[in-house]
Amino acid sequence: MAARLVEPANGARVCVAGLVILRQRPGTAKGVIFLTLEDETGVVNVVVWRALYERFRRAVIAGRLLRVIGRVQRQSGVVHVLAEEIEDISPLLDKLLETKSDLSPRVKTG
Repeated sequence: MAARLVEPANGARVCVAGLVILRQRPGTAKGVIFLTLEDETGVVNVVVWRALYERFRRAVIAGRLLRVIGRVQRQSGVVHVLAEEIEDISPLLDKLLETKSDLSPRVKTG
């Protein structure tokens, strides 16, 4: 997914998802928050404007795995997704762990 962000036109609406590897709220950014999501193909830079942050605060602060719908922005060779909707899909990570433990070999005792 991250690797394919070069394909849509500037301004195109996209949906991305990934593990949150970085949250930044620089004092000079006037309330803008920058998220970095990672998937198996690379990283996605997400820009969250102040008003949107207030609406999706819990997901932005606590989410480990996020799904973001937004618009592609290309500037100086860097691709960002300007967030419009943010969903915390972290519970899916717990399901992965459950599935993994279900597949582990069982040891018989006695």
